[in-house]
Amino acid sequence: MPSLPSHDHTTSHRLGVITVVLTLLAWSSTPLFIQHFAHSLDVWSSNGWRYAFAAIIWAPVLIIGRVRRTLPKGLAWRALTPSIFNAAGQTAFALSFYHIDAATGSFGLRSQIIFVAIGAYFLFPSERALLRDARSWLGIVLVLVGLAATLFLSRAGGPAQAVGVHASHGLGIALAVGGGILFAGYSLEVRRRLNDVSPLVSFAAISQYTALFLVLGMLAFGQNAAGEHNFGAGPLDMSAGQFSLFVLSSVIGIALGHVWYYTAIARLGVAVSSGVVQLQPFVVAVAQMAVFGRALAPAQWAGGGMAITGACLLLWVQWGLSSRGKPADPPDPHGVLQEQE
Repeated sequence: MPSLPSHDHTTSHRLGVITVVLTLLAWSSTPLFIQHFAHSLDVWSSNGWRYAFAAIIWAPVLIIGRVRRTLPKGLAWRALTPSIFNAAGQTAFALSFYHIDAATGSFGLRSQIIFVAIGAYFLFPSERALLRDARSWLGIVLVLVGLAATLFLSRAGGPAQAVGVHASHGLGIALAVGGGILFAGYSLEVRRRLNDVSPLVSFAAISQYTALFLVLGMLAFGQNAAGEHNFGAGPLDMSAGQFSLFVLSSVIGIALGHVWYYTAIARLGVAVSSGVVQLQPFVVAVAQMAVFGRALAPAQWAGGGMAITGACLLLWVQWGLSSRGKPADPPDPHGVLQEQE
Protein backbone atom coordinates (compact mmCIF):
# COMPACT_ATOMS: atom_id res chain seq x y z
CA MET A 1 0.00 0.00 0.00
CA PRO A 2 1.61 3.31 -1.02
CA SER A 3 2.48 5.73 1.75
CA LEU A 4 0.79 9.08 2.07
CA PRO A 5 2.43 12.02 0.32
CA SER A 6 4.55 14.06 2.73
CA HIS A 7 2.12 16.99 2.50
CA ASP A 8 -0.84 14.78 3.50
CA HIS A 9 1.19 13.21 6.32
CA THR A 10 2.18 16.65 7.64
CA THR A 11 -1.43 17.86 7.49
CA SER A 12 -2.66 14.75 9.30
CA HIS A 13 0.01 15.12 12.00
CA ARG A 14 -0.80 18.81 12.44
CA LEU A 15 -4.50 17.99 12.82
CA GLY A 16 -3.59 15.36 15.41
CA VAL A 17 -1.56 17.87 17.43
CA ILE A 18 -4.35 20.45 17.27
CA THR A 19 -7.07 18.00 18.32
CA VAL A 20 -5.07 16.45 21.19
CA VAL A 21 -4.41 19.95 22.57
CA LEU A 22 -8.10 20.78 22.20
CA THR A 23 -8.95 17.53 24.03
CA LEU A 24 -6.58 18.45 26.85
CA LEU A 25 -8.14 21.89 27.18
CA ALA A 26 -11.71 20.58 26.93
CA TRP A 27 -11.26 17.92 29.59
CA SER A 28 -9.34 20.35 31.79
CA SER A 29 -12.25 22.79 31.68
CA THR A 30 -14.79 20.23 32.92
CA PRO A 31 -13.76 20.14 36.62
CA LEU A 32 -13.63 23.94 36.61
CA PHE A 33 -17.12 24.20 35.12
CA ILE A 34 -18.51 21.70 37.63
CA GLN A 35 -16.96 23.57 40.55
CA HIS A 36 -18.14 26.92 39.20
CA PHE A 37 -21.75 25.74 39.13
CA ALA A 38 -21.47 23.81 42.42
CA HIS A 39 -22.51 26.95 44.29
CA SER A 40 -25.85 27.13 42.46
CA LEU A 41 -26.59 23.55 41.30
CA ASP A 42 -26.64 20.23 43.11
CA VAL A 43 -24.63 17.43 41.52
CA TRP A 44 -27.74 15.59 40.26
CA SER A 45 -28.97 18.60 38.30
CA SER A 46 -25.50 19.37 36.98
CA ASN A 47 -24.96 15.83 35.71
CA GLY A 48 -28.49 15.30 34.40
CA TRP A 49 -28.62 18.45 32.30
CA ARG A 50 -25.07 18.22 30.97
CA TYR A 51 -25.39 14.64 29.81
CA ALA A 52 -28.86 15.27 28.39
CA PHE A 53 -27.37 17.99 26.17
CA ALA A 54 -24.54 15.66 25.11
CA ALA A 55 -26.94 12.78 24.38
CA ILE A 56 -28.95 15.01 22.04
CA ILE A 57 -25.77 15.99 20.18
CA TRP A 58 -24.66 12.34 19.82
CA ALA A 59 -28.10 10.95 18.92
CA PRO A 60 -27.74 11.61 15.14
CA VAL A 61 -24.89 9.06 15.02
CA LEU A 62 -27.35 6.36 16.08
CA ILE A 63 -30.21 7.69 13.97
CA ILE A 64 -28.08 7.68 10.81
CA GLY A 65 -26.77 4.22 11.63
CA ARG A 66 -30.31 2.97 12.17
CA VAL A 67 -31.53 4.41 8.86
CA ARG A 68 -28.56 2.95 6.99
CA ARG A 69 -28.82 -0.32 8.94
CA THR A 70 -25.15 -0.17 9.87
CA LEU A 71 -25.49 -0.36 13.66
CA PRO A 72 -23.76 -3.42 15.14
CA LYS A 73 -26.00 -6.29 16.19
CA GLY A 74 -26.99 -6.18 19.85
CA LEU A 75 -25.56 -2.69 20.38
CA ALA A 76 -28.32 -1.64 22.79
CA TRP A 77 -27.74 -4.64 25.05
CA ARG A 78 -23.95 -4.57 24.81
CA ALA A 79 -23.74 -0.89 25.75
CA LEU A 80 -25.84 -1.27 28.90
CA THR A 81 -23.23 -2.50 31.40
CA PRO A 82 -20.53 0.02 30.39
CA SER A 83 -23.15 2.75 30.71
CA ILE A 84 -23.97 1.74 34.29
CA PHE A 85 -20.28 2.06 35.22
CA ASN A 86 -20.06 5.34 33.33
CA ALA A 87 -23.09 6.87 35.06
CA ALA A 88 -21.87 5.80 38.49
CA GLY A 89 -18.36 7.04 37.76
CA GLN A 90 -19.69 10.33 36.46
CA THR A 91 -21.67 10.83 39.66
CA ALA A 92 -18.66 10.17 41.91
CA PHE A 93 -16.39 12.23 39.65
CA ALA A 94 -18.65 15.30 39.71
CA LEU A 95 -19.54 15.00 43.39
CA SER A 96 -15.85 14.97 44.38
CA PHE A 97 -15.59 18.58 43.20
CA TYR A 98 -18.24 19.58 45.74
CA HIS A 99 -15.82 18.59 48.52
CA ILE A 100 -12.29 19.18 47.25
CA ASP A 101 -10.73 21.56 44.75
CA ALA A 102 -10.76 20.77 41.04
CA ALA A 103 -7.03 20.04 40.75
CA THR A 104 -6.86 17.68 43.73
CA GLY A 105 -9.89 15.79 42.45
CA SER A 106 -8.35 15.54 38.98
CA PHE A 107 -5.14 14.08 40.39
CA GLY A 108 -7.20 11.60 42.43
CA LEU A 109 -8.83 10.36 39.28
CA ARG A 110 -5.40 9.30 37.96
CA SER A 111 -5.82 6.23 40.16
CA GLN A 112 -7.90 4.91 37.27
CA ILE A 113 -4.82 3.78 35.37
CA ILE A 114 -3.82 1.39 38.18
CA PHE A 115 -7.26 -0.21 38.38
CA VAL A 116 -7.40 -0.54 34.58
CA ALA A 117 -4.04 -2.35 34.57
CA ILE A 118 -5.06 -4.71 37.38
CA GLY A 119 -8.50 -5.37 35.93
CA ALA A 120 -7.07 -6.02 32.47
CA TYR A 121 -4.62 -8.52 33.99
CA PHE A 122 -7.50 -10.67 35.26
CA LEU A 123 -9.91 -10.18 32.35
CA PHE A 124 -7.62 -10.24 29.31
CA PRO A 125 -4.76 -12.77 29.08
CA SER A 126 -3.13 -10.64 26.36
CA GLU A 127 -2.65 -7.85 28.92
CA ARG A 128 -0.78 -9.87 31.53
CA ALA A 129 2.63 -9.06 30.09
CA LEU A 130 2.23 -5.50 31.38
CA LEU A 131 2.21 -6.43 35.08
CA ARG A 132 4.96 -8.97 34.56
CA ASP A 133 7.30 -6.11 33.67
CA ALA A 134 9.13 -4.65 36.69
CA ARG A 135 8.92 -1.16 35.19
CA SER A 136 5.14 -1.32 35.44
CA TRP A 137 5.32 -1.87 39.18
CA LEU A 138 7.68 1.08 39.47
CA GLY A 139 5.07 3.13 37.63
CA ILE A 140 2.33 1.90 39.99
CA VAL A 141 4.42 2.80 43.05
CA LEU A 142 5.07 6.28 41.64
CA VAL A 143 1.35 6.77 41.02
CA LEU A 144 0.40 5.61 44.51
CA VAL A 145 3.03 7.67 46.36
CA GLY A 146 2.39 10.70 44.20
CA LEU A 147 -1.38 10.49 44.67
CA ALA A 148 -0.98 10.12 48.43
CA ALA A 149 1.08 13.32 48.57
CA THR A 150 -1.31 15.20 46.28
CA LEU A 151 -4.49 14.10 48.02
CA PHE A 152 -3.48 14.29 51.68
CA LEU A 153 -1.21 17.35 51.70
CA SER A 154 -3.76 19.83 50.41
CA ARG A 155 -4.19 23.29 51.90
CA ALA A 156 -7.97 23.50 51.76
CA GLY A 157 -11.16 21.74 50.76
CA GLY A 158 -13.61 22.48 47.99
CA PRO A 159 -16.52 24.91 47.70
CA ALA A 160 -18.00 25.01 51.21
CA GLN A 161 -21.14 26.76 49.95
CA ALA A 162 -21.96 24.09 47.37
CA VAL A 163 -25.63 23.17 47.18
CA GLY A 164 -26.71 20.60 49.74
CA VAL A 165 -23.24 19.54 50.94
CA HIS A 166 -20.61 20.47 53.46
CA ALA A 167 -16.98 20.52 52.42
CA SER A 168 -15.28 17.30 53.54
CA HIS A 169 -11.80 16.66 52.28
CA GLY A 170 -11.79 12.97 53.18
CA LEU A 171 -15.08 12.33 51.41
CA GLY A 172 -13.86 14.25 48.37
CA ILE A 173 -10.76 12.05 48.18
CA ALA A 174 -12.85 8.89 48.50
CA LEU A 175 -15.17 10.07 45.72
CA ALA A 176 -12.27 10.98 43.39
CA VAL A 177 -10.60 7.58 43.86
CA GLY A 178 -13.98 5.85 43.70
CA GLY A 179 -14.60 7.62 40.41
CA GLY A 180 -11.26 6.26 39.19
CA ILE A 181 -12.33 2.71 40.11
CA LEU A 182 -15.70 3.07 38.40
CA PHE A 183 -14.22 4.59 35.25
CA ALA A 184 -11.69 1.76 35.17
CA GLY A 185 -14.64 -0.63 35.21
CA TYR A 186 -16.21 1.39 32.42
CA SER A 187 -13.06 1.15 30.29
CA LEU A 188 -12.76 -2.59 30.86
CA GLU A 189 -16.43 -3.22 30.08
CA VAL A 190 -16.21 -1.18 26.86
CA ARG A 191 -13.29 -3.27 25.74
CA ARG A 192 -14.96 -6.53 26.77
CA ARG A 193 -18.34 -5.84 25.15
CA LEU A 194 -17.74 -3.23 22.42
CA ASN A 195 -14.19 -3.79 21.24
CA ASP A 196 -15.37 -4.48 17.67
CA VAL A 197 -17.57 -1.37 17.51
CA SER A 198 -16.47 2.05 16.27
CA PRO A 199 -15.62 4.32 19.23
CA LEU A 200 -17.97 7.00 17.89
CA VAL A 201 -20.89 4.56 17.65
CA SER A 202 -20.19 2.93 21.02
CA PHE A 203 -19.92 6.26 22.83
CA ALA A 204 -23.06 7.54 21.11
CA ALA A 205 -24.96 4.53 22.50
CA ILE A 206 -23.36 4.81 25.93
CA SER A 207 -24.13 8.53 26.12
CA GLN A 208 -27.86 7.81 25.63
CA TYR A 209 -27.98 5.29 28.46
CA THR A 210 -25.79 7.44 30.71
CA ALA A 211 -28.02 10.45 30.10
CA LEU A 212 -31.09 8.35 30.94
CA PHE A 213 -29.61 7.15 34.25
CA LEU A 214 -28.39 10.62 35.23
CA VAL A 215 -31.66 12.33 34.28
CA LEU A 216 -33.58 9.77 36.37
CA GLY A 217 -31.23 10.55 39.26
CA MET A 218 -31.86 14.26 38.73
CA LEU A 219 -35.64 13.81 38.76
CA ALA A 220 -35.43 11.72 41.93
CA PHE A 221 -32.86 13.70 43.93
CA GLY A 222 -32.50 17.15 42.32
CA GLN A 223 -32.89 19.97 44.82
CA ASN A 224 -32.54 23.72 45.15
CA ALA A 225 -30.24 25.71 47.42
CA ALA A 226 -32.70 25.35 50.30
CA GLY A 227 -32.57 21.57 50.04
CA GLU A 228 -36.07 21.33 48.58
CA HIS A 229 -36.82 18.72 45.91
CA ASN A 230 -37.17 20.52 42.57
CA PHE A 231 -36.73 17.68 40.01
CA GLY A 232 -33.50 19.32 38.73
CA ALA A 233 -35.14 22.59 37.66
CA GLY A 234 -32.26 24.70 38.97
CA PRO A 235 -30.76 25.64 35.56
CA LEU A 236 -34.09 27.22 34.56
CA ASP A 237 -33.47 29.92 37.19
CA MET A 238 -30.08 30.85 35.71
CA SER A 239 -29.46 34.04 33.80
CA ALA A 240 -29.18 33.68 30.03
CA GLY A 241 -25.42 34.11 30.23
CA GLN A 242 -24.95 31.46 32.93
CA PHE A 243 -27.26 29.01 31.18
CA SER A 244 -25.32 29.46 27.93
CA LEU A 245 -22.08 28.80 29.82
CA PHE A 246 -23.67 25.71 31.36
CA VAL A 247 -24.64 24.35 27.93
CA LEU A 248 -21.18 25.18 26.61
CA SER A 249 -19.60 23.12 29.40
CA SER A 250 -21.50 20.07 28.17
CA VAL A 251 -20.72 20.63 24.51
CA ILE A 252 -17.01 21.15 25.15
CA GLY A 253 -16.42 18.55 27.85
CA ILE A 254 -18.53 15.66 26.57
CA ALA A 255 -19.55 16.09 22.93
CA LEU A 256 -16.61 17.84 21.26
CA GLY A 257 -14.02 16.52 23.69
CA HIS A 258 -14.55 12.95 22.58
CA VAL A 259 -14.63 13.81 18.88
CA TRP A 260 -11.32 15.61 19.26
CA TYR A 261 -9.84 12.72 21.24
CA TYR A 262 -10.78 10.10 18.67
CA THR A 263 -9.41 12.32 15.89
CA ALA A 264 -6.13 12.69 17.78
CA ILE A 265 -5.89 8.91 18.27
CA ALA A 266 -6.39 8.36 14.54
CA ARG A 267 -3.60 10.82 13.68
CA LEU A 268 -1.11 10.39 16.56
CA GLY A 269 -1.88 6.98 18.02
CA VAL A 270 -3.26 5.99 21.41
CA ALA A 271 0.03 6.15 23.35
CA VAL A 272 0.85 9.74 22.39
CA SER A 273 -2.73 10.96 22.78
CA SER A 274 -3.15 9.29 26.18
CA GLY A 275 0.21 10.61 27.32
CA VAL A 276 -0.68 14.21 26.46
CA VAL A 277 -4.06 13.95 28.21
CA GLN A 278 -2.24 12.81 31.36
CA LEU A 279 -1.21 16.45 31.77
CA GLN A 280 -4.83 17.41 32.47
CA PRO A 281 -4.49 17.77 36.29
CA PHE A 282 -1.63 20.25 35.86
CA VAL A 283 -3.68 22.34 33.43
CA VAL A 284 -6.57 22.27 35.91
CA ALA A 285 -4.22 23.30 38.74
CA VAL A 286 -2.90 26.30 36.81
CA ALA A 287 -6.36 27.31 35.63
CA GLN A 288 -7.92 27.11 39.08
CA MET A 289 -5.29 29.50 40.41
CA ALA A 290 -6.34 32.02 37.78
CA VAL A 291 -10.09 31.39 38.03
CA PHE A 292 -10.66 30.63 41.71
CA GLY A 293 -7.43 31.86 43.29
CA ARG A 294 -6.92 28.41 44.82
CA ALA A 295 -3.34 27.15 44.65
CA LEU A 296 -1.92 23.71 45.35
CA ALA A 297 0.67 23.30 48.08
CA PRO A 298 4.27 22.71 46.87
CA ALA A 299 4.12 19.11 48.11
CA GLN A 300 1.01 18.58 45.99
CA TRP A 301 2.79 19.80 42.87
CA ALA A 302 5.65 17.40 43.57
CA GLY A 303 3.29 14.51 44.31
CA GLY A 304 1.25 15.26 41.19
CA GLY A 305 4.37 15.24 39.07
CA MET A 306 5.35 11.88 40.52
CA ALA A 307 1.90 10.42 39.87
CA ILE A 308 1.81 11.59 36.27
CA THR A 309 5.33 10.28 35.71
CA GLY A 310 4.21 6.88 36.95
CA ALA A 311 1.12 6.92 34.73
CA CYS A 312 3.19 7.83 31.69
CA LEU A 313 5.66 5.06 32.54
CA LEU A 314 2.81 2.53 32.51
CA LEU A 315 1.64 3.83 29.13
CA TRP A 316 5.21 3.73 27.78
CA VAL A 317 5.76 0.12 28.94
CA GLN A 318 2.45 -0.93 27.40
CA TRP A 319 3.28 0.79 24.13
CA GLY A 320 6.73 -0.80 24.10
CA LEU A 321 5.35 -4.30 24.64
CA SER A 322 2.84 -3.79 21.84
CA SER A 323 5.37 -2.38 19.38
CA ARG A 324 7.67 -5.36 19.94
CA GLY A 325 4.85 -7.77 19.21
CA LYS A 326 4.46 -8.93 22.81
CA PRO A 327 0.94 -9.86 23.94
CA ALA A 328 -0.05 -6.48 25.30
CA ASP A 329 -2.51 -4.37 23.39
CA PRO A 330 -2.37 -0.58 23.40
CA PRO A 331 -4.85 1.27 25.64
CA ASP A 332 -8.35 0.88 24.27
CA PRO A 333 -9.46 4.02 22.40
CA HIS A 334 -13.04 3.61 23.62
CA GLY A 335 -12.49 3.99 27.31
CA VAL A 336 -9.07 5.42 28.14
CA LEU A 337 -9.49 8.60 30.17
CA GLN A 338 -13.08 9.20 29.23
CA GLU A 339 -13.71 10.25 32.82
CA GLN A 340 -13.11 13.90 31.93
CA GLU A 341 -16.71 14.88 31.28
